[in-house]
Amino acid sequence: MGLRICLVTPFAWSRPHDVNEHVSGAAQELRRLGHDVTVLAPSTRAADLLAGRRALLDGGGHDVIALGPAVPISRRSRIGVPVGVRANLSLALARGNYDVVHGFEPGLPSLSYLALRDAQALAVATFLSPERLGYPPGKAQRERLLGRLDALVATSEVTAEAAAERLPGDYEVVTPGVELELFRPGSKRRVVVYEWRPTERALARAVARALRELPGWELVLLRTKPLAGRPTISRALRGRAYVRTLRDGASRAPLLNEAAIFVPAFEGLDRVSLEAAAAGAAIVSPPAVREQPELAAAAIARLVEDEAFREREGKCARSKAEGQGFAELAQELDGLYRKLAGKRKQHKPARVPALDGDWIAADLHLHTSWSHDCQIPAEELLDHAEASGLGAIAVTDHNVFGGALEALELARGRDLIVIPGEEVKTDGQGEVIGLFLSEEIPRRLSFAETVAAIRAQGGVVYVPHPFDRLHAIPDPATLHRHLDEIDVLEVYNARLLFEAYNEEALRFARKYGVTMGAGSDAHVLQGIGTGGVRMRSFDGPAQFLESLRTAQVLRRPRSLLYLQSLKWAAQAKERVR
Repeated sequence: MGLRICLVTPFAWSRPHDVNEHVSGAAQELRRLGHDVTVLAPSTRAADLLAGRRALLDGGGHDVIALGPAVPISRRSRIGVPVGVRANLSLALARGNYDVVHGFEPGLPSLSYLALRDAQALAVATFLSPERLGYPPGKAQRERLLGRLDALVATSEVTAEAAAERLPGDYEVVTPGVELELFRPGSKRRVVVYEWRPTERALARAVARALRELPGWELVLLRTKPLAGRPTISRALRGRAYVRTLRDGASRAPLLNEAAIFVPAFEGLDRVSLEAAAAGAAIVSPPAVREQPELAAAAIARLVEDEAFREREGKCARSKAEGQGFAELAQELDGLYRKLAGKRKQHKPARVPALDGDWIAADLHLHTSWSHDCQIPAEELLDHAEASGLGAIAVTDHNVFGGALEALELARGRDLIVIPGEEVKTDGQGEVIGLFLSEEIPRRLSFAETVAAIRAQGGVVYVPHPFDRLHAIPDPATLHRHLDEIDVLEVYNARLLFEAYNEEALRFARKYGVTMGAGSDAHVLQGIGTGGVRMRSFDGPAQFLESLRTAQVLRRPRSLLYLQSLKWAAQAKERVR
C-alpha cells in the first residue's frame, strides 16, 4: 500500500530553484510508485495562494499546496515565517494525516524547519547544500530537532559531512536526481559551457585563456543563480563567447544537450553538473583543479584536440548519470520511507490469560535508601505506597538491586505488587531500567549490553526520562537503533523540571507505537504516587505489558521545588549523622 507523504520546500514554488526541481522530480516519481504525495511550499503567485487556501479548506488531497507568500531567507536570520503561514502549515499537517513529513534544507529558518519540528508523523530531513546549515543557531534547538528526525539524508558526501557537524547522525546519501528524458545526448556542437561564478575569477580566466587558443569553438558562460552579476567577455572572444541565464532544467536542456564540454564551478550546483553528464557532455573536473585552476585549461585543450577521447568521456558521463535519474531517487526514498514505517510497533495479542483483574494505580519508578541520593527505607516506602492507594510499585534503585529484593521480601502478605527493578547507568547513553529482574546488572555497560542483560533475565526494558536534557540521556540514533528492544518508554516523570521533556517522550512513543509508562521517580516519601498509571492488575511481565498497553497515565503533580528541598534536607541530615 502507498504512503501519504508530505514534501516541504522552503523556496517559492513559483520561482526556479534547484531544491524545488529536486522536490518536483521526486514527487512525480513517488506518485508513480503508488504514493499519495503533497508538496507544501510558499509562492509569489496570487493564483497559487488562492488555490492553496481552497486546498486547506477542502482538507488536502492536492499535488501542491501554497501555504503563503514567500519571504526572503537569510542563513543568519531568525525564523521569519509569518504567523498566518505557520497556522496554514499546522492546518495542512493536521488535516493531511501524513505517514511521512519530508523537509528539505531545514538548516534554514523556514517552513521546512517548522514542519519537521512540529510534525507528529515520521520525519525525514534532506540537506542539499553545505551553505544552508546555519539554523537553528542554539545547540538545545538543534538537539530538539534531531530528536524528532527519523532519518537524515544528503545529496552528496560533502554536504553530509558538513551537516553532521551540526546535526550528528547516520546520513544516507542519495542522488540529486535528473530527468533523463529531458537531458540526453544530442548532436554535439563545438561549444564549451562554463558554469560561471563571480567569485571564481582564476577558473574563469583559465577557461577564457583556453578558448582563445581554440578557434572554431564557442564559450557559453552559464548563470544559474539570480543577482549574480554579469561576467565580462574579453575582446579576443567577442563573437565566440555568450552569457546565458538559465535557472531551471527545462531551459538548460537545449544548451547542455548539444554542448561538447562542460566546466563546473567550484561552488556550482551539483544538479547542473549531473544534467551536463546526462546530456553526454565531457566534464572538466581534473584532480587538484581548485588549487591549480590552469589544470582546467589543459583538460579543455586535450578534449578539443582528441575527438575520440572527448566522445568516450561524454559516453562515460552519460552512463554514470543513467543510474541517478529521478526514478532511482524515488526508489531510494521509497525504501527509506518503508523502512521507517516498519519501525512502528504492531502489538500482537499476547498469549496470556484475559486480563480481568481489578484496576489499580501503579508507580513504575521509585527509589529506596539503597540509592545513593535517597533516604527512604524500603519498609516506609511500602507503607506510604499503600497509604497513598497504590496497588503496584516498581523499586528501581540506582545501580543496585538490594533495595528491590528487600522490598519484595517485605511485601509478602501485603496487597501491594512489588516489581523488582534497577535503574542502570550505561556508558554514556543515559539510564535504562530493568523490571522483573532476578539479579543485579553492573553499571557502565553500553546501551546495547544493558538491554541484552535485562532481556537475558526475562525482564522488561523500560527507558526512563528519555528526553530530559538536564541529565545524561540516550542520543536519538541510539533510541532508533534499539527501538525494537525497548518495551516501555516513560512518557511522564513527575520530577522533570520542564514539562516539554515529557511531551517529547509522549510524541516519540505515539509515533512508533511504543508502550507508555509513567512514574514519580520519587526520592522522598511526599513524592510517591505523583506520577504513575492506572492499569489492570497483573501477574508477571507478560501480563504487565499487556495491561500497560491499555493503561492511563496518572498525573498528581506537587511542587518540584518542595520535593527537591525535602530531598536535599534529607541528604544533609544524613551527612550530619
